[in-house]
Amino acid sequence: MTARPALVARPRTDAEVATAVTAARESGVGLSVRAGGHDWAGRALRNDGLVIDLGEMRDVRVTRDTAVAGGGSRAMDVVTAAAPHGMNVATGTAGVVGMAGLSLGGGYGPLLGTAGLAADNLLGATVVLADGRLVSTEDDPELLWALRGGGGNFGVVTSMRIRLHPDRGLVGGMALFPWQDAAKVLDRYAELTADAPEGLTLLLEMTVVPDVGPSLLVVPVWSGERREADAALDEVARLGTPVMSTVAPISQKDLLGQFDDSVPHGMHWDIRTRTVAALTPAVMELLIASAEARPGPGAGIGLRRFHGAATRVGADDTAFGLRTDHVLVEISAGRGPDEDDVVYRDWADQVSAALAPHAMPGGYPNFLGPDQHEQIEHAYGAHAARLLRAKETYDPSHVFTATPLPARRSQEAPVAPERVAD
Repeated sequence: MTARPALVARPRTDAEVATAVTAARESGVGLSVRAGGHDWAGRALRNDGLVIDLGEMRDVRVTRDTAVAGGGSRAMDVVTAAAPHGMNVATGTAGVVGMAGLSLGGGYGPLLGTAGLAADNLLGATVVLADGRLVSTEDDPELLWALRGGGGNFGVVTSMRIRLHPDRGLVGGMALFPWQDAAKVLDRYAELTADAPEGLTLLLEMTVVPDVGPSLLVVPVWSGERREADAALDEVARLGTPVMSTVAPISQKDLLGQFDDSVPHGMHWDIRTRTVAALTPAVMELLIASAEARPGPGAGIGLRRFHGAATRVGADDTAFGLRTDHVLVEISAGRGPDEDDVVYRDWADQVSAALAPHAMPGGYPNFLGPDQHEQIEHAYGAHAARLLRAKETYDPSHVFTATPLPARRSQEAPVAPERVAD
C-alpha cells in the first residue's frame, strides 16, 4: 500500500523542526521523518500522518577534518563539500542516500576498511526530541552512543558533525564477470576477502546487467597508501577474466556516482539481510542457486565484508552490535510498480530462510524490516537493553520509529527514564 501523508512540513531551521514535532504531539498525529534520501521500507512516509521532510536542510560546512552537515544532507552533498579540502567521507555505496539515515543505522561502504562505518565517524549531533527540545550530544554522550548505530529512534537529527579522512588517492571501479564463471569467481572472492589488506574493500553483486544478462559485478576500492594500491589490486586479477573493467584512479564523487543509477526513483523494494562469518562452500553454493532462481532482473544478492578499521572500534563505544570480521549478505528484490510484488517478496524470504542455518544471529539494522522479529532481537548484540533504556529516556511516548528495536521483555522491570541534559 502506498503511504499518503496528511501533511508534509519542510522546515529550514531547528526551531521549525521543533514546532512541527510539537504540533504533531499536541494534535495526536503520527509522525515520520524524511532525512534527505530514501528508505526501502517506506518508513519515511507516515500514512495519514505528518512527515517532516528535511530536504531543505542540506548545507554542509567543512573545517579541516570535520564536516557539519544538515539533517537532510545526502552522501553526495558531504562528499562534494569535502573534496576541495582534500578529504574523503565514510559513506555508503551511493551518493543519493541520506547521510543521517545511513549513519544512524551503521553505514557499510567502500572506505570501511580504513575509515570504519559511517556511524563510527559521527562525532556529534543536534537533535529535536519528542517534547520539542533541541539538545546537543556535546552535553549528552549517551544520546550520541545511541545514535551511532541505534537508528533514528530518539529524535530528529537536524545536524551532524562528521569526521573526514585525507584523500590519499582512491583507486576503484567495476569489474564485470560472466555468470558461467560464478562458482570460480565467488570461490576466489572468498579467499581474497578473507586475507585482504584493510585498504582494499571488495563489494560483489550478483545482478543482471542490461544488454549483458546475469553477471557478477565486483567493485574493488583501494583507500590506503597510494604506493601500495597496485600490489593490492593485482590480487583482484586472481578472480578471473572480466568481460569489462574500469578499475583506475577515481574521485570519491565519481565512485559513488557509479551506483546512483542502480537506485532509480519509482522502484519498489523488499530487502532481507543475513550475516555470515565466512563464505563457506555451502553458503556460496546456496547463493549461486538463489541468484539463478531470481524472479526478475531487479532481484539480486550483494556481499560486503566487514573488516579493518571497523573491527577496531570498541565493542561498547557505539550501539552497533557486531564488531568481528563478517560478510554482510544483502538480498534485494527490486521491481517496477507494475510487477508482481508477491513473487519478489517470496523469493527474498526464501533466500533469507535458506541462509539462516549458516548465519550469525541478528542482521544489519538498516536492512531489517519491522516484521523480522527473530533477527531484530539479536541485531544489536549485547546492546539491546541499553538501547531500550535510551528509548525510554529520550522518547518515552515512542513518537519516533525508524530501524526496528528489540521488544522489551515482559519479564523485565520497567526502566525509569534518565534525565536528559538540557
